[in-house]
Amino acid sequence: MDNQTRKPLTERDLKSLRVFCAAAQASGFTAAGEKVHLSKASVSRHIREVEERLGAKLCERGPGGFKLTVVGAVAFDVTTKALRALDRIQPDIDAVRGVLTGPLTIGLVEHVLMDPACKLPAALTELRQQAPNVLPEIIVMTHAQLNQALRERRVQIAIRGQYRKDRTFSYQPLFDEYHRLYVASHVTLAEAKKLPLVYRSHPFVDKIMSTGRFRRGPDAGGLEAIATFIATGDFVGLLTEHYADLISARHPLRRLDDEFEFCNRICAITEASRPLPASAELFLEILKRQYRSK
Repeated sequence: MDNQTRKPLTERDLKSLRVFCAAAQASGFTAAGEKVHLSKASVSRHIREVEERLGAKLCERGPGGFKLTVVGAVAFDVTTKALRALDRIQPDIDAVRGVLTGPLTIGLVEHVLMDPACKLPAALTELRQQAPNVLPEIIVMTHAQLNQALRERRVQIAIRGQYRKDRTFSYQPLFDEYHRLYVASHVTLAEAKKLPLVYRSHPFVDKIMSTGRFRRGPDAGGLEAIATFIATGDFVGLLTEHYADLISARHPLRRLDDEFEFCNRICAITEASRPLPASAELFLEILKRQYRSK
């Protein structure tokens, strides 16, 4: 079927495209089915139908796993933007009428709530009081995942450290957190200087490693993993101060000298070139008030 004889997409095609996006985001049919409440066979059928309608294969699936084709990657990007535009119709119309509705997706880095300076619960309570029809959703991701989610517009606001500024994002400062080196309390400071450093792909860890003061230790995927290695007494590691205080109640830790002390500014981050929905603008204003009053 050529382009001139193809019919416009129907409501059925729209549903199939939503299913396709769910599969792309979940990297598989089974996980996508759980998200959209369909069987794996139904997910497969929807994707096959949209492939037939578009006249192109969108993904590879089989023993090698799920993978988007080149055409599929383009289709996913275009469809995601189109679906998000559709999803904003009602909230934007309601905003004109002075009523805020719809979802507000907020991405967080791990353990941010444990910081005593975190005021997110109070901000969410104020949001519910001012806009009860807005439905906040919270997703915990890594730093890199949050950046990608912002660019793909899967989250409206990301709460994470600033580290270095990226001109594609806008930053609203919230509070500062401190990162320091720790070792198990039974390890002396002299012994600690000979221990390897637990490695995590992180700007501050890389800065410490660049000094040559520590050998590289085992890789860790997050604060929980780093703290576990530190608690053995065989490694030193970099933790946020508030998280180390919590861990020390169960596994006593000792802070090393302050030569390696880093301040990280936690910010509410949005995509600079993207107009924000009214609910996101309101939440940013609430956060500003919350932290102005500290």
